[in-house]
Amino acid sequence: MNDISRRRLLSTAGAVGAGGLVVGAAGGAAAHAATEADPAALTTVGSTEVAFRSSRRATPQAGITTPLQSTGYLIAFDLAAGAGRGGAAALLRRWSASAQKMMAGEPADHDTDIALDAGPSSLTVTFGFGRTFFDRTGLVAQRPSQLDPLPDFSSDHLDPRKSNGDLWVQIGANDPLVAFHALRALQNDAGSTARVRWQMTGFNRTPGATAAPKTVRNLMGQVDGTGNPKPSDDDFDQRIFVPADGGERTPAQPKWMAGGSYAIVRRIRMLLDDWEKLPVAQQEKVIGRRKKDGAPLTGGTETTAMDLEKFGHDGKPVIPDNAHARISAPEQNGGAALLRRGFSYHDGIGTDGTPDAGLLFVCWQADPLRGFVPVQRKLDRGDALSPFLRHEASGLFAVPGAPGPGEYVGQRLLEGA
Repeated sequence: MNDISRRRLLSTAGAVGAGGLVVGAAGGAAAHAATEADPAALTTVGSTEVAFRSSRRATPQAGITTPLQSTGYLIAFDLAAGAGRGGAAALLRRWSASAQKMMAGEPADHDTDIALDAGPSSLTVTFGFGRTFFDRTGLVAQRPSQLDPLPDFSSDHLDPRKSNGDLWVQIGANDPLVAFHALRALQNDAGSTARVRWQMTGFNRTPGATAAPKTVRNLMGQVDGTGNPKPSDDDFDQRIFVPADGGERTPAQPKWMAGGSYAIVRRIRMLLDDWEKLPVAQQEKVIGRRKKDGAPLTGGTETTAMDLEKFGHDGKPVIPDNAHARISAPEQNGGAALLRRGFSYHDGIGTDGTPDAGLLFVCWQADPLRGFVPVQRKLDRGDALSPFLRHEASGLFAVPGAPGPGEYVGQRLLEGA
């Protein structure tokens, strides 16, 4: 998958985690001594590189199965009037050239030197196309039906100014300056061809902050992502990526999407003041999992399967009927599965005096109509978590496969290759 060494990434996170605990316990003097004795201990995260291009066709872009990074930017652009197909192709050439260099830890053209002293830091840059991109470039005949507008949901309070867009970019890195450097480079590359429609900034736990790699926690304090499909699953690729032949489980898809996926982006505000008033035991019933370790309320560890048929002494299901984990489980949704890979966000205090904070939800699937939509419809009808969430922005993007040697991302669409 994109020539990325998953073993290297995971082992790096574990190694840094162990070192981080020692430094935290010993204090500043020990940290200084460790730096003098072993400079590599502080450069492990920075040295990790993810490939932009792939030597094989029909493989996904980086930033989908790449382990979560600590800093993220989500940006949507709209093409300028008259840019057309030629302008879009030129822009994507520039973006691909910059992404290739920066992901390798090299300066971009006309570099700003923001990341001058840093390594690649697991930087990934992922590109996608919104529904309107095809109208603006005269490529409507190549637009997948999977980009049909999402249905309305009762929890939606969507701001159109922060939703959708012609082009979408996801940036992730394990160093904030490296991520910001990539953001500025791509914005500068856009020039007069495209303007920023919206931009969102997110974060996750830094690799090495825990003794061993762990599932991320969201701002509600819950372990978030336990039920994600795993790359080791037999049907993982079938559920998450568009196959080279267009697929049998999904409606026919254009050839340029081979190896690609569909990203749904939702800015979900968490009503943290209300949530934090609930006792932990009640929070756990809302979710259906223990807060301390993510294990299902029916027992075991985080990875133990939920026993949805287990009843308590009161005759009620141990995992309530409206618990978030129960309602969103694939077995409760006809096998619908999606790969969640989001970032938390905090944008200060809202006009109502409460934290403007929550989740930049990003999920990946081979077909949104068989992934996100049925699950969200089910959640919309009775999820116990819904009263504590507000969906404030939304976007759906087609993310083609990784470019091959010498290609730019989207070339197979724009040049009909």
